[in-house]
Amino acid sequence: MQYRTMPGTGDKISVLGFGCMRLPTESGSKSYGADILKEEAARQIHLAIDGGVNYLDTAQPYHEGNSESFLGDYVLKDGYREKVYLATKLPCWLINTYEDMEYQFSQQLKRLRVDYIDYYMLHALDGKVWDKMYSLGVTDFMDSLLKDGRIRHIGFSFHGILEDFKRITDAYNWNFTQVQYNIIDEYFQAGIDGIKYAHAKNIGVIVMEPLRGGSLAEDIPDDVQNLYSSAPVRRTPAEWALRWVLNRPEVTLLLSGMNSQENILENIRVASEAYPDSLSENEVRMIEEVRKCYLSHGKCTECGYCMPCPAGIDIPDAMKNPDKNIKAAGLCLDCGVCETKCPQGIKIREMLKKCG
Repeated sequence: MQYRTMPGTGDKISVLGFGCMRLPTESGSKSYGADILKEEAARQIHLAIDGGVNYLDTAQPYHEGNSESFLGDYVLKDGYREKVYLATKLPCWLINTYEDMEYQFSQQLKRLRVDYIDYYMLHALDGKVWDKMYSLGVTDFMDSLLKDGRIRHIGFSFHGILEDFKRITDAYNWNFTQVQYNIIDEYFQAGIDGIKYAHAKNIGVIVMEPLRGGSLAEDIPDDVQNLYSSAPVRRTPAEWALRWVLNRPEVTLLLSGMNSQENILENIRVASEAYPDSLSENEVRMIEEVRKCYLSHGKCTECGYCMPCPAGIDIPDAMKNPDKNIKAAGLCLDCGVCETKCPQGIKIREMLKKCG
């Protein structure tokens, strides 16, 4: 396993982090099902930790509120808590008072069955959410958590525009940030400019959605596959995508929502080999062509942030299989709640109307 130093903290972090929002479920849902296959998921995470992964990422809403308690009950025991840096996030959308912050955090400690969090984030910030949290005294709250040792490092995950990313980055003494970055989303939201900005301020950079919800690893369009097949080195689409992210020296680690032994072992191998600036100029140019192909298609990442739907629509499934979801258009209430939560900015209502 390759490790990189988190700027400002000195922690040696595995470049591959385990994202706990797409664990295997009984229903087969990859991103938001509450019915986690607990024994199987625990075995997978322990396999990754035994293979050198030392960073686990979760959050209050993952798996319909069950990800944190699953980690506490099944993963972070028998010495495994001491082997990892644990990360979770304050659910900003549930915060309306200073007291709400303390309550939500205390509940997270209980669910995780821990006394402290290594890497704690304000979840899904944009400019508007940050302004609300700041007005409620979140900086004082973070200072208090750091002072009494209930968290070791503070950061924020981000889903907004670059201008707000820079403003938030400048507003507090952050240790790290978490942003979406992948072959397609080089300039989406914070993008590479935000990554460079944070890195220049000695802030660690964690990349989420390096495979864009798995869409860069499966169901590969023919034009993209033809480009990969033309490369002199044979690599899976997932490996190309992960290597592209890890090629950036500004990136401390990337998160992968792994849910099979095959995924885990491949990702560990890639993470052990993909050093900064290791892609050749020809390989970088090829991936630029891959991006152009993908941008002509467009895909839902099945992240589940849009769920639950007030009308009961399985939105990620409907987006992935429109021909099999004829009823989705008729069920849609046109309320737009899903669109306010979609990190990709997808016009979900418009696409649901095309179902069937």
